[in-house]
Amino acid sequence: MSTTSINVTYRLETSGNIEALAAKIASDQSTGTFTAVPGETAEVQARCAATVVKITPLAPSDTPSIPDAGTGPYNRADVVISYPLDAVGTDIAALMTITIGGVFAVRGLTGVRVMDIDLPDAWACHPGPQFGIKGSRQLTGVMQGPIIASIIKPSLGLLPSEAAAVIKQLCEAGVDFIKDDEKLMSPSYSPFEERVKAIMPVIKDHEQKTGKKVMYAFGISSADPDVMMRNHDLVMEHGGNAAVININSIGYGGMAFLRKRSGLCLHAHRNGWDILTRHPGLGMEFRAYQKIWRLLGVDQFQINGIRAKYWEPDESFVKSFTDVTTPIFSQDDCALPVVCSGQWGGQAVETYNRTGRTLDLMYLGGGGIHGHPMGATSGVAAIRQAWDAARDDVSLEAKAKSHPELAAALAKWQD
Repeated sequence: MSTTSINVTYRLETSGNIEALAAKIASDQSTGTFTAVPGETAEVQARCAATVVKITPLAPSDTPSIPDAGTGPYNRADVVISYPLDAVGTDIAALMTITIGGVFAVRGLTGVRVMDIDLPDAWACHPGPQFGIKGSRQLTGVMQGPIIASIIKPSLGLLPSEAAAVIKQLCEAGVDFIKDDEKLMSPSYSPFEERVKAIMPVIKDHEQKTGKKVMYAFGISSADPDVMMRNHDLVMEHGGNAAVININSIGYGGMAFLRKRSGLCLHAHRNGWDILTRHPGLGMEFRAYQKIWRLLGVDQFQINGIRAKYWEPDESFVKSFTDVTTPIFSQDDCALPVVCSGQWGGQAVETYNRTGRTLDLMYLGGGGIHGHPMGATSGVAAIRQAWDAARDDVSLEAKAKSHPELAAALAKWQD
């Protein structure tokens, strides 16, 4: 890691010359323009000019990622461009403007994807997670094993009192964490304040009866930071300890504003990331994307899962899991990976084996708990049984022979 520069890796594609295109990007995104100007002296360039430090050729493509009038072939390479820290500083808006935003406008590109961002130690000035993995365990009281989580279902439409009844059922079923669906913020049928006042007594009553405080994450997101903070404060006033944050919807500034003032564990939902990443020749890899959000203060990061209900392939999930648990500057800036999206006990063993055989994760089941044929309590039990099988190197089928909850889940959902 350089201590004086920010290195960004781009996957470039062009019908022209990769080396010339990379040099143009470095110039255009730092000191240069379309023609020589008197003020771009050697001293100015030494202070602020970006430089191409590495080009790794890739196999060319017969078709362009962006529609192009040419005939190809389209040359491809991974290119590392180094930006002096003096030119960018440690501001995230400056980073996104200089190293990412303008690059996509460069003439001659038929594809560009930000693969990684290597940040110098000066960027450790950002706050990072307040709770992270260790704090999430402390708040849920789950010091070993996966944190078993669920979500309100149906996702939308329940009145506050109806949502509270679902929460009561999930608490009694034995989950460690529950969250609002990311789509649920403050609709007319479930105003935020009314929902908090209906749900928190259920959480407190369960804690009083059992000694266990289930972590509940309320959807506090708003494009207006003041509204978001009022929502945050309301949760704190009623004894809550977590919030769902739609990070792309509130933006970098909203996240920075929240983190400086937050006393809640921040559970990030990345809806909208797919816009940036679904086309392999465009956008941004999760590896680069997630570093910024972790530095801004994400504690828990949803990353889909094995055989997810959405488009993302398993290999992408595994890489995302590695990304959020790899330190940027220290172990404390890692986020708790939240395995989600169509999860039930059937994916536990493969998840465990493909993510380094770690139990430092949250495993979130929605339909996999609510839709269990024997009820939600059995849905939670089946997931715990599956994770016990994973930890003990026992197959799900063998475990199910003596555990009817897991057996019923396998009978319903296993292909």
